[in-house]
Amino acid sequence: AIKKRNFYNNQVTAFECDLYAKDVMKLRMLPKRIMGKKIPDEDRRSIGLDTSGKGIIYLSESVSKVHAAEPDKFKMEVLSSRVSGSGGFGFTFPTFISLYNNNVKIFTERINPRGFVSPIADGAIGFYKYKFLGSFFEDGKEVNTIKVTPRRNYEPLFSGVIYITDGDWRIHSCDLTLTKTSQLEIIDTLQITQLYVPVGNDVWRVKNQLLHFNFKQLGIDAVGNFVNVYSGYNINPVFAKKYFDNIIIKYDTAVNKKPAAYWDTIRPVPLEQEEKKDYEVKDSIYNQNKDSILSKRSVDSLNKRQGKIKPLDIFWKGLSRKHYTKRGSTRWGVESLIKNMEYNTVEGAVVNANFSYNKYLRKLKSNFSIQPHVRYGFSNTHLNAWADISFSTRDWSTDKKIKRQTWFLSGGKRVSQFNKQSTVTPLNNSITTLFWGDNFMKIYENYFGSVGFAKRYENGLRFSVNALYEDRIPLENTSNFTVFKKDTINMTPNYPYEKIAQQFTPHQALLVSVEISIKPGQKYIQFPNNKVAIGSKYPTFSLNYTKGIENVFGSDINFDKWKFTINDTKNFRLAGEFKYKIGIGGFLNNKKVFIQDFQHFNGNRSAAASEYVNSFQLAPYYANSTDAGFYSFTHLEHHFNGLLTNKIPFFKKLNWNLVAGSNAFYINKNSNYTEVFVGLENIFKILRVDFVTAYANGRKSTTGFRLGFGGIVGGSVKRQGNSVSISL
Repeated sequence: AIKKRNFYNNQVTAFECDLYAKDVMKLRMLPKRIMGKKIPDEDRRSIGLDTSGKGIIYLSESVSKVHAAEPDKFKMEVLSSRVSGSGGFGFTFPTFISLYNNNVKIFTERINPRGFVSPIADGAIGFYKYKFLGSFFEDGKEVNTIKVTPRRNYEPLFSGVIYITDGDWRIHSCDLTLTKTSQLEIIDTLQITQLYVPVGNDVWRVKNQLLHFNFKQLGIDAVGNFVNVYSGYNINPVFAKKYFDNIIIKYDTAVNKKPAAYWDTIRPVPLEQEEKKDYEVKDSIYNQNKDSILSKRSVDSLNKRQGKIKPLDIFWKGLSRKHYTKRGSTRWGVESLIKNMEYNTVEGAVVNANFSYNKYLRKLKSNFSIQPHVRYGFSNTHLNAWADISFSTRDWSTDKKIKRQTWFLSGGKRVSQFNKQSTVTPLNNSITTLFWGDNFMKIYENYFGSVGFAKRYENGLRFSVNALYEDRIPLENTSNFTVFKKDTINMTPNYPYEKIAQQFTPHQALLVSVEISIKPGQKYIQFPNNKVAIGSKYPTFSLNYTKGIENVFGSDINFDKWKFTINDTKNFRLAGEFKYKIGIGGFLNNKKVFIQDFQHFNGNRSAAASEYVNSFQLAPYYANSTDAGFYSFTHLEHHFNGLLTNKIPFFKKLNWNLVAGSNAFYINKNSNYTEVFVGLENIFKILRVDFVTAYANGRKSTTGFRLGFGGIVGGSVKRQGNSVSISL
């Protein structure tokens, strides 16, 4: 079977088939609280759970037509779809799991970015032990039953049974399982059952496929079944020359219009009693609500459901409301005042009041957003206020190319860092200043006005232009408070003292910036009324040009600078995942350049890791800032995802993974920097620790540890200001 794997893998170069899919997810237990947060009974009922926390939370069916051709052409047309208790389209994606591939991908890479080694892979004998369990005859053909067992735990390997036909040595069927000892992430177990059948010309293809999983974490006990039935195979299709385009999955415009009777006639797998009841109850509730969705009673109910406004929430929780009307809805909110407080040596204790208002304007076919900000420093008693306004539009017609565009308008008086892309967050700076006297963040005030425009095209091209005017005002330290008085000696002036000898002179600056980026080969899912990008196999290329304009509105600057970058993530399966960002740039003209407009390399001097693949973990913040004619930089990072560490006894059970890489920039022989690092990530699924060694101008300068987020959950952590969010 191993020797015949490649033959069967390449036997069919193109095919078409029909697909019926049924996806079911249900909870067997949902606790009253998750991580201390109570789940309201009303929310539990709204997702279909009974009083014990059990019930189906998602049930959908779909009928599709699949088209594929070697080497990587694919298109699926979703003809009809049904979601219990919803008028939505569901999400149909055919999980073609082929054991004829050496490396088997299942669902998303989050389950295991390394993939899994097939029991009949070229080197499978080094990974698996095999046991013959006997044979049986089916339609006159002998089928061998083979038990497969991983030779080592904590390798990406299956366990279970695979059935091989005698003589021609093809896969007849399989019943395989993945568990935590298979380096399975997110879910606890995944069972894969497949049945192959002949489809003509000595070709066999998958007929039935069942994926069953269970998940048990944080008191949540969930299971799911994903049933795929393939039929109507055509292994000699003829496709038009441009049939395969950037649309991977296309939903028919009437995809969710089929009546229940239709599904009863085409369904190859009967519904279970629990599933029938789920359709009946949830569809009935949905239809009732749909008929009254625009009624005053329904609108009042939606508004009332949010509860009364509690003014005191503004201090800790913040306020977030959605006001419903017959013509639409409006969102507004106020962020937590306490969570957005900060401390720095210039303003002392700082309170930030951040507001938001969002509304869809029907006449303009635009989303309107305004975000006012108010900031007050208790030590320097400065009040700053500014606002950001945006209008966003997009084409919703599926017959048009995607065109999304946004106008931005900002203005007022604010506080800015000298490096506006700095990785120094207010929270991190508050902690380092209060406890160690390390006031890393350097800021200045500015009256400003900005206008910008951005547009995104379907081919992956993004274009933006922005004009910014600033009246820049220097700020001095006014507070030296620290928790431990001895640490005040560590405080430094409030300007990039590493680069300039004294505070900058007040001045005005007018800048115009243009940026173009493209990710070629962008692929899309086309729903009946919009398209969703799902990525590309090519990297992203970006080019930025910024002009400092002199003598307009009193502007004192005169320079031209540019930067070109390439970044991407490449998955090498068993060998791990590689991330990189490389770039070049420089100043074509540097006649009048102030420190704010230098090219800054994102440094980091705190124990908390700065943004990976975009910063230098041990570099000073401004010592290397430059207005040179040319510079280059590189960020490289390889995630081994269990490779090597899964060979260490006992340690491999932790599922902590090795990560290594390097960051470097080069300006000239007297100004260059390189750092190399090695670390562990996926610690408790969220943490990452690195040991870093830095070399400045060819000489070893320093070493240190950095603690950050990394791993199956930590890799999705996004930090902005004082807030942290997780995007899964």
